[in-house]
Order: sequence, then C-alpha cells, then structure tokens
Amino acid sequence: MSFTAKINEAIKQSMLAKEKERLAALRDIKSKLLLEATSGAGGEVSEEAAMKICMKLHKQRMETYELYKTQGREDLAEEELFQAKVIEEYLPKMLSEDEVRTEVANAIAELGVTGPQEMGKVMGLLSSKLAGKADGKLIASITKELLAK
Repeated sequence: MSFTAKINEAIKQSMLAKEKERLAALRDIKSKLLLEATSGAGGEVSEEAAMKICMKLHKQRMETYELYKTQGREDLAEEELFQAKVIEEYLPKMLSEDEVRTEVANAIAELGVTGPQEMGKVMGLLSSKLAGKADGKLIASITKELLAK
C-alpha cells in the first residue's frame, strides 16, 4: 500500500470515528502530498518524497509548539503537539542520540577525518545515509563535538 493510500485510509477512519483534530493533521499531510504530486511531472509522489514532506510538517509542528509554550498559549501548544504526534505515526523510526553518535564515529573513522575543518565531508556522507532517520541539527552537533576532540 502506497503512502498516499495509507493517508487516505486513515482520513476515512478518522471521519468515521469523528476525530476532528486527527483529521486536520491527516488532511494537512494529504494537501502537501497533492501539492507535491501536481507540482512535478508524473503526478505520483515517491515514498522518499512523502517522508521528507512528513518530516518537514512534523518539524514545523514542533517548532510552533515550542513557540506557543514560550508565549504561554497552552491551548494552542497542546493542539500542535497532538498534530505532531499524529504525523509522527507515519514517519520512520528515528535513531536515538546514541545510535547517531555511533554512526558519526563510524563515518569519521571511515573517512579518516582529523579535525573540525573537515566537518563538511562527514556531514555530506551522513546527510544522505541518515536522511529521514535523524535530525540534521543533531547530526551536526554530534559531528562537531566528536571532531573537536
């Protein structure tokens, strides 16, 4: 079953269960997928592109959640957090910090990188290898930390 089909099925289930908040998050995913499908040639969104879209939506929700928390808007913050959790259900399992640390250490050893000035080489390798599995900021901070030693 394609990613778009899974989202469509989840929308139907949410409509039948009358889950308005969940439905809003799912419809947002679907609208972004439709925009992507109509913007390119071919009309079909690949699984990889769909994951990138979902990751972007999740990140936006989490950033908005943090913003609402700092402004003391608990009502809006909870809604954003709920939608982020709904989107998270459709994302691949993210690597833990320890797993990312291991991957970064392996990449540094593999490339034979010695100092922070060569961080770009490590990030280039890891960005493609860990795409969709770890946050870029986390990868960069761990890489910087390990290269500074």
